Amino acid sequence: MKLTQLDGLVAFITVAQRRSFTEAAAALEVTPPAVSQAVRQLETRLGVRLLNRTTRSVSLTEAGERYLGRVGPAVGELLSATDDLDAWRGGPSGRVRVNAPHIVYETLLRPATASFLQAHPGARVEMRIEDGFSDIVEQGGDLGVRLGESVQRDMVAVALTPKERTCMVASPAYAARHGLPATLDDLRHHDCIRYRFPSSGAIYRWEVRRNGRLAEVEVDGPLTLSDSLNMARAALDGLGIAYTFERQVAGDLAAGRLLPVLPSAWHTMPGFHFYYPSRRQMPPTVRAFMDHCIAFNAAASTVNRRTATGGSRGRSAPRP
Repeated sequence: MKLTQLDGLVAFITVAQRRSFTEAAAALEVTPPAVSQAVRQLETRLGVRLLNRTTRSVSLTEAGERYLGRVGPAVGELLSATDDLDAWRGGPSGRVRVNAPHIVYETLLRPATASFLQAHPGARVEMRIEDGFSDIVEQGGDLGVRLGESVQRDMVAVALTPKERTCMVASPAYAARHGLPATLDDLRHHDCIRYRFPSSGAIYRWEVRRNGRLAEVEVDGPLTLSDSLNMARAALDGLGIAYTFERQVAGDLAAGRLLPVLPSAWHTMPGFHFYYPSRRQMPPTVRAFMDHCIAFNAAASTVNRRTATGGSRGRSAPRP
């Protein structure tokens, strides 16, 4: 083996994961021509084309697929070994790349990330915020966050929160104008704030409890959003009934800014989970970030429960 045989491997793997020289260059913090040259020199040394390039796309050749399958895990182990040394020298350092929905970042990760970076100034967090389910392996990410029921079976899932309950809420102003539904069937006569999946374009059918069983309800209304974070905000604006996570609106319910709608139909589901590839050894900084977020939110949840218990006596707000 010669020293030059290792040149270009990281560039090739990053391009292969992201299917883009531009995105790979941004991830590696170099210029696109530098990445292109490194990959071209690797192909020359190997005597085989690894990537098909067009003006619009990048794809792996058959040889590239086989080569990536062999060298990808090995290079990952080398980079992990470097991370281990960094952690041994002075605590967590290096980059953590996370993919999460808007509502998760705002309610769970944003405050925890601030706390983590203050505690570990050598660490860097890159947050990709999007509601559609994403392949973190293809994107070159370290961690993803989704509901437990959405995590693919070939991923390792670690609970970030306990079970989550979804709820339906409306503002007092909306209730004064239109009243509130008495049954699930009454929802068809109300303005409901709908959610459209960014990836598939499908409209989400609300998951509710009907006669003790899980059911789906198709709703209609004047406003459709593709950002889950703003569903409750639209309800606060009096635009209709929103379907969201109780966690997000607990404060508004307790303060009376929002009213519970059909609480007997609210649905409990598996909580949010971190997930990562089962075949990948987790770098110490990634592990530190995940553990910090879990501990931070567990502590915050305990404080919130105590506050809600002490401040909701005599109120009819629904219990978490």
